[in-house]
Amino acid sequence: MKKALFAQAGEMKVVDAKKPTIEKADDVIIKVVRTCVCGSDLWAYRGFDQKEADSENTGHEAIGIVEEVGDDITTVKPGDFVIAPFTHGCGHCAACRAGFDGSCQDHADNFSDGVQAQYIRFQHGQWALVKIPGQPQDYSEGMLKSLLTLADVMATGYHAARVANVGAGDTVVVMGDGAVGLCAIIAAKMRGAKKIISTSRHADRQALAKEFGATDNVAERGDEGVAKIMALTNGAGADAVLECVGTDQSTETAMQVGRPGAIVGRVGLPHTPKQDMTTPFYKNTIVAGGPASVTTYDKAVLLKAVLDGEINPGKVFTKSFTLNDINDAYQAMADRQAIKSYIVMD
Repeated sequence: MKKALFAQAGEMKVVDAKKPTIEKADDVIIKVVRTCVCGSDLWAYRGFDQKEADSENTGHEAIGIVEEVGDDITTVKPGDFVIAPFTHGCGHCAACRAGFDGSCQDHADNFSDGVQAQYIRFQHGQWALVKIPGQPQDYSEGMLKSLLTLADVMATGYHAARVANVGAGDTVVVMGDGAVGLCAIIAAKMRGAKKIISTSRHADRQALAKEFGATDNVAERGDEGVAKIMALTNGAGADAVLECVGTDQSTETAMQVGRPGAIVGRVGLPHTPKQDMTTPFYKNTIVAGGPASVTTYDKAVLLKAVLDGEINPGKVFTKSFTLNDINDAYQAMADRQAIKSYIVMD
């Protein structure tokens, strides 16, 4: 089979590899139909994170067809069309029962990688996989794109809104204009937010943010950006801030633009080695968030919302590629020529 490897910073490559096989009783082998590149994949590609040369790709979002199941798998069978979340919750530990399957306590290997490949071995598949009605050919390409977002970015954006307790009539600020930030706008609107302030500096992303439900946009950064956001909230600050980037500046701004008692829902992978918590202390700021509860949200609300046409998060995919063009897919995102790159498998 063909799969992508991380060759070195700035270079992905496609190699021949052995097709994965069942190794444990709760494994599922999946033929990948669509996969993609995540913003988090770019940290190593752009040289910001250290990663070993010629190592596994960090891809972790896929939809596909079940090929084979281990002896303990009863929830899916060969031929089923499934979402393969980037998380592998068990469904029965304390974390999963509380709705935090992104932090499943049943096993240490809770996250996917290597899914930019023709076949994958999905571990702990009994509860985590989400069945999609029918088969891929039953859906338009646009619908397949939206279904693919349910493996990560739509669920991650929803997680930010859920842990920030976004509710009807709220004012919400969304830090970040990547796929997760844009999906967080969708989630905030789903949960009834009245004013949603996006923070994009790019015209195409501003337009999509507005289409998804943003009512205002602040492109400025630093003190000027904080001042403009505060002005849009009549000086009071937002009820919730959804931090979808993880950088120092984004995190610092998020802590400044909420009202006293606001919740900051953090889903951007933190790249802040340390953080001054004095300001949040005096503002009674609540900080929540972490890996998204993908399976929980997909089964409870997001899959139905996509199938019913209530939301169309697949619009975050603005360029399509084949697996052979995986380096171009990464580079398009690194150069901001694509919001999110979509990989059509052969």
